[in-house]
Amino acid sequence: MVRRRRSTVRLFTLAALVPLIALSLSGCAPGGGVGNTDSTESPTTVGGNGVKTIYLAGGCFWGLEKYLGLIDGVVSTETGYANGASESAKYGDGSGYAEAVRVDYDPAVAPLAFLLRTFYQAIDPTSVNRQGNDTGTEYRSGIYYTDPVDAAIIEASLKTLQAEYNKRIAIESGPLKNYTPAEEYHQEYLEKNPGGYCHIPLDLFRQAGSAKPDPSDFPAATEEAATSTAPAD
Repeated sequence: MVRRRRSTVRLFTLAALVPLIALSLSGCAPGGGVGNTDSTESPTTVGGNGVKTIYLAGGCFWGLEKYLGLIDGVVSTETGYANGASESAKYGDGSGYAEAVRVDYDPAVAPLAFLLRTFYQAIDPTSVNRQGNDTGTEYRSGIYYTDPVDAAIIEASLKTLQAEYNKRIAIESGPLKNYTPAEEYHQEYLEKNPGGYCHIPLDLFRQAGSAKPDPSDFPAATEEAATSTAPAD
């Protein structure tokens, strides 16, 4: 699997963002003459050396990968197909996958609660099987984890998000069942095609690059607060 250093994403200047204003409305699908359509096998491990991994789905993965990669603390990103009926999905194969982004991140810089809150800014959390111009189950929103410890953080985050809406949110969550990295032409698509389609507004890319976590986003701070308020024996 191709790994991408955080530094290659952070060198994203305003000049590179400008072409996104005039994006195509053709949807998240390859044009004619695109290269190899082979996918690679699903990974069986997550990041090491203090790096954690979460899989996020929210519409076309071209823009979402770009957006998430701009967040400080995100080490690498990769587009792929998550939680479908096939262990080795391919683009458009009808296997019920969600277009997703594998996010490897440093929780000491970007804790999961912060990542999720920033992720919500790039989607309509109440939209069912649709983001922007893209419609279909492959464009559903989802949060998929490989570490069971993350389940409680995700549940609390979604509960907080739901309190902000009168309409029920439509973000599925649960353990990652399967994942296949997307074809190479889908990787860092907007880096290769600055004028390519994207459903995420330009201003949100800027916000992602400057987003910072709150002190309460760090698990250590939450645990310390709980300890300090616990009754003495």
